[in-house]
This record gives sequence, structure tokens and C-alpha cells, in this order.
Amino acid sequence: MAGLTSEIERFLKMMLEDSVDGMLEIGRNDLATRFDCAPSQINYVLSTRFTPYNGYLIESKRGGNGFIKIISVVDEDSYISYLTKNLKKSMSQNNAESLFKDLLRREYFTENEYLMARYATSDRALSKISEVKDRNAVRSDIIRNILLSLMARSN
Repeated sequence: MAGLTSEIERFLKMMLEDSVDGMLEIGRNDLATRFDCAPSQINYVLSTRFTPYNGYLIESKRGGNGFIKIISVVDEDSYISYLTKNLKKSMSQNNAESLFKDLLRREYFTENEYLMARYATSDRALSKISEVKDRNAVRSDIIRNILLSLMARSN
């Protein structure tokens, strides 16, 4: 399953790179047929590999003529602003790490800043907060402040 997931991800990223405007619109069923899998497998790839925390926006329409539109967020200032405005009130450690990896890849973070942000928002660092939902809320607040500092630094 992991092999198929990675293959679908590579295919979609390759198509996005070939697009002129950083946007790809494709039929969910066409994609499922191409990879001989269920449409739910396509949904899984989109929900885990093409998230805002990885630099992508997804629009989706279900049904017989259902399609997916994948948009690669290219404008860096818009990306940080988008993340800041749309950051969930609760964020898991895994989602935080995905976001930080993307910020490192986009060169918003140095390697040291990436490690500091990752460790500062880890479950271990927040272990004194016993309730997971409270820990995830505090993590989200910390990340929002990190994003705001990135916006301030770019001005």
C-alpha cells in the first residue's frame, strides 16, 4: 500500500511541476482507474501528502463527474499568511512536523530553526499538559506565534 501511495504522490507532483500555473485538475475516478485502486486510496494520498502544511490546497467535488484540484502554493508571503489565518486550533505533533519540514524545504527555516521548532512543540516538551487536546491546542498557539515571527522577519 505504501508503494502505491508514494507512486500516486510522485505522479501528481510530476504533473504539478509540468503545469504552467501550479494547479492541477484531474478526475478522481480517472486517477483511480489509472492506478487500479479505489477512489478512497486517492483521497488518502490527498489528505496525507497534499495538505496546507505541505504547501498544497485541495478543492474537491464528489460524484460522477467528481474532480480534484491541487494547487501548489507558490507565493511565499501568501503561504505564510494563509497558514496563519487557517491554522487549526489544535495540531498534532505529526502535523506540526510536516509543517516544519515544508518551511525548511521552502527555506523559511534554517536546519537549526527547524530542529528548535520541532523540539519545542514535541509531545515531550509539552508533556506537563496531560490532556492531549490541551497539548495540541498549546502546540497550535506556539506554531501560530512562530508563523507570525516569520511574517515579521520577511517585512
